[in-house]
Amino acid sequence: MVYSLEVEHLSKSFRLGRGATTTLAETFGGWLRRGRAERPTFAALHDVSFTVQPGEVVGLIGRNGAGKSTLLKILSRITRPTSGRVKLRGRVGSLLEVGTGFHPELSGRDNIYLSGAILGLSRTELRRRFDDIVAFAELGPFLDTPVKRYSSGMYVRLAFAVAAHLEPDVLLVDEVLAVGDARFQKKCLSTMESRAREGRTIVFVSHNLQATTRLCPRLLLLEQGRLVGDGPAAAIVRQYLGSEVGNGATRLWTDPATAPGNDVARLRGVRVVTADGGGEALDIRQPIGIEISFDVLTPGHELTPNIEVFNEDGLCVFVAGDTSAPWRRRPRPVGRHIATAWIPGNFLAEGRFVVGAALSTLNPVRVHAQAKDAIGFQVIDSLEGDSARGDYAGPMPGVVRPLLRWDHEFRDHLPHAA
Repeated sequence: MVYSLEVEHLSKSFRLGRGATTTLAETFGGWLRRGRAERPTFAALHDVSFTVQPGEVVGLIGRNGAGKSTLLKILSRITRPTSGRVKLRGRVGSLLEVGTGFHPELSGRDNIYLSGAILGLSRTELRRRFDDIVAFAELGPFLDTPVKRYSSGMYVRLAFAVAAHLEPDVLLVDEVLAVGDARFQKKCLSTMESRAREGRTIVFVSHNLQATTRLCPRLLLLEQGRLVGDGPAAAIVRQYLGSEVGNGATRLWTDPATAPGNDVARLRGVRVVTADGGGEALDIRQPIGIEISFDVLTPGHELTPNIEVFNEDGLCVFVAGDTSAPWRRRPRPVGRHIATAWIPGNFLAEGRFVVGAALSTLNPVRVHAQAKDAIGFQVIDSLEGDSARGDYAGPMPGVVRPLLRWDHEFRDHLPHAA
């Protein structure tokens, strides 16, 4: 079989310590130090192998520092591997971090022609595609301005327009789409879907799992420089989230003897539920239910189910207990109970969360059953413009991201100074 991309036993290591020498003294000192202990190295990639067929769209996911950007730089021939090899067939277009690929002193117009020449296109071919590139980038008035004066968003719009419209056989796209606004992100995703239908090969890196799973039927999972997952998107997302945040979106204890608890009550299950069934990757706009099932073994206890939610930095977002009817201040009878706590949509911020569950009595306070880090899930923000993000697509800090109601008042005159 002929592949558009073959990666065989690829490894990349970097030496830690000072960078390149810049003075004669530093260079001479480096010569003197040779033969002594070598500086330690850091393995960014270790023995990575995979193949991609023509027309296949593959997503690359993993934590920060997993090696995703290093791999794309090697594929783009920006960085050389320490060992292993890469085979690329056809013309390659890459869209990596902002600042890569354009000459800052040249105008947007000149950089379009420069990029085309590097890819081997004739001037006639470039003229044929030029108007489409300019229209897509929406930078007409700034086309003859040096790109060093562009904002990061303008730069990415032009860079993506060039990469997508010069019709490469293989398109490599890094996380840079996060710089643009939500409307432009959707436009880029639609364009990549169109290029995939035309038979172009795409390798796509993003922390936005919603965008990645929409575009990529197949995902590669990197962990500390190693390829630990390669398969259908849904399965690899489950693997990724399961390794990052507890044990996935469901935790069950099938053996009553080993389930968390005591002779009063025992936990039997904790899981994420939503209107469409649940899962590990959840839309920020939809309510999220945390369902706790438990067995009451001894009557006469006023048991309160409660949860604690932590974000990926280990910060407690909130703790909540069941204070609603019908069991508030009433003992629960012996038997199986199921309680579900509902977190409103547009409340949690985007990111990963871990949930612990417990059963307690409050007077006196006693914890009868507890499971820390019982389940985990990922909240994914929307690009539709109807979440708290609106049309802004850049990074947003905060533990929560509520969609607040805003009241407006307009006066058709400016108030006079006192």
